[in-house]
Amino acid sequence: MTTNDPDIPLLRWLTLAHTPGLGLTGANRLLNARGDIEQLFAAGPEDLKALGLRPKSALALVRREGLAAARRELAAVRRAGLHCLSRDHPLFPPLLKEINDPPLMLYGHGNPAALEQPALALVGARAASVYGLKMAEKLAADLAAAGITVVSGGALGIDSAAHRGALTAAGGRTVAVLGCGLDVVYPPQNKKLFAMIAATGMLLSEYPPGTKPEPFRFPARNRIISGLSMGTAVIEAARRSGSLITAEMALDQGREVFAVPGRADSNKSEGCHRLIKEGAKLVHGVGDILEELKVSPLASQSPAPEEEAAATGCPATGTGTDRAAGNAAAPRDDTATVLAALDDYPRPIEEIIARAGLPAQRVNAALLELELLGRVEAEPGPEYRKT
Repeated sequence: MTTNDPDIPLLRWLTLAHTPGLGLTGANRLLNARGDIEQLFAAGPEDLKALGLRPKSALALVRREGLAAARRELAAVRRAGLHCLSRDHPLFPPLLKEINDPPLMLYGHGNPAALEQPALALVGARAASVYGLKMAEKLAADLAAAGITVVSGGALGIDSAAHRGALTAAGGRTVAVLGCGLDVVYPPQNKKLFAMIAATGMLLSEYPPGTKPEPFRFPARNRIISGLSMGTAVIEAARRSGSLITAEMALDQGREVFAVPGRADSNKSEGCHRLIKEGAKLVHGVGDILEELKVSPLASQSPAPEEEAAATGCPATGTGTDRAAGNAAAPRDDTATVLAALDDYPRPIEEIIARAGLPAQRVNAALLELELLGRVEAEPGPEYRKT
């Protein structure tokens, strides 16, 4: 690294991350002891050994043995068009710096302004019930309308419902913390959702491009979800659940924990009910969270169809195929009629057509439009329900 290299600040952090034998725990120990990264890189091998570093690792850091890998990684990040936020970057979330093992670096795709709002984590079961999905979407939408960024893990089930709910609020923002590189779409079913999140919010990872979604990375990812947030709310969790791990991490980090009660006869409720017994705040609605966090809700209203379409990147008046077929003569009227014929629970297509009182072709066109807008979800049958 030469003194006139503009990449020196980032390369220091990446070199530290790639120093053989150091690891995240060792790097954090050195940074805590030395004060900042500039002082750390100015230290000699004896100074580093005095801080508890093994001689081989101390020599590797002094020799900058991680520099070549750091340069390759920085080039990959720039090719992918990602934000690269080192811990001393002004947009690195302050709350995340306070946890015991903060990441050295965050990679981001999207709008960094999403990291500047107060945040709350919403997590829960992947195999969620209709009730759980409904609660997650509603709670996330209300939090986003109150000016709070909704943080979750981008997984199927409750995570996805929380992200979708936040996106329905006017100006709503959400952050998905992934357990892989941001150029790896996992789960693949969420490719469109991730694009919608990045349009107004942020995809985040501590893992560089190319990192595969291996199982051990997800528990580590959970500490970032809770660490970014003022508190963590759990919606549906079995007795042994990754969501409970996130809640435990939130407690360890000194953050608030909330739980949404569920059905007494469902094993998906056991984790949440246990959290409530142990002192988590019971949540009926967003007011319970805002009151506990002492946050005043912002005045907000539901977005108009055009605004919602702009936020999601989806057309507001149907596809070109729909228009060519003559199905867009009064799309707003049709979609409103079909939406009124739906419930929170799935209804067969035949029943929806009968309730809407419209020709099957127009009902199908309206359902497609509503599905693109995230207002309707299709299930096998086919059946449809409000989201």
